Amino acid sequence: MLIVGELINTSRKAIKPAVENRDAVFIQDLAEKQVGAGADYVDVNCGTMVFNEEETMAWLVETIQEKVTAPLCIDSPNPKAIEVGLSLAKNGQPMINSITAEKERFNTVLPLVLKYKTKIVALCMDDSGMPETAEDRLRIADRLVADLTTAGVPEDDIYLDPLVKPVSTGDKAGLEVLETIYGIKAKYPKVHGICGLSNVSYGLPNRKTLNQVFMIQTMAMGMDGYILDPLDKTMMGFVYASKVLLGKDEFCLEYLTAHRNGLYE
Repeated sequence: MLIVGELINTSRKAIKPAVENRDAVFIQDLAEKQVGAGADYVDVNCGTMVFNEEETMAWLVETIQEKVTAPLCIDSPNPKAIEVGLSLAKNGQPMINSITAEKERFNTVLPLVLKYKTKIVALCMDDSGMPETAEDRLRIADRLVADLTTAGVPEDDIYLDPLVKPVSTGDKAGLEVLETIYGIKAKYPKVHGICGLSNVSYGLPNRKTLNQVFMIQTMAMGMDGYILDPLDKTMMGFVYASKVLLGKDEFCLEYLTAHRNGLYE
């Protein structure tokens, strides 16, 4: 199970001013807390800083790495900003978020994946737009896996994102994702899955409840990666408990260790 801590993102109200003011202590503390809470990777996203994203990305990567040794997930729509982040990443194998099957995006991001030997989040989206059905998603997943592996990317480094949509705009949106995950794991057992959870609850009350239940459902279908808030102890409790119940935590060691360390409620 791979957990990417999502909190260092300038689209968040508390993060943008801290980044603008170059508040290193705030950013470093948040990075340390996420790793301490169970994050395997720290996401770094300053995509809202459109006029100085590359400079900001460099500052963030260097600032975070002064305090944590966890690898980074370099997250940007801008390939130049991604390369700046990757060029400075020095801890473990970095991850890129993300590539798609869209021709331009694929052709600009793939060289970075190969150059820096990264893990890669691959969104199930192509030039025809956002997929609606599980069938559409699986068709794009087939193309992504084929094109990435042909280029030399190991299956173990691929994290397919099935694109979670709000159930408030389509009552089958959650089910389509669950069917996609199941189909991907059945066909590509070495390929991983990853997603953010918050989109599924957009526009509805008590969003945390929906997100938490959806995490459990997706894990049961084979999902083994999440981009989430590791400081949410209830969510992390469901992560550890689900791993136990799915036979993915030998002798319940992770569950017990996390309990002793107070990492979940």
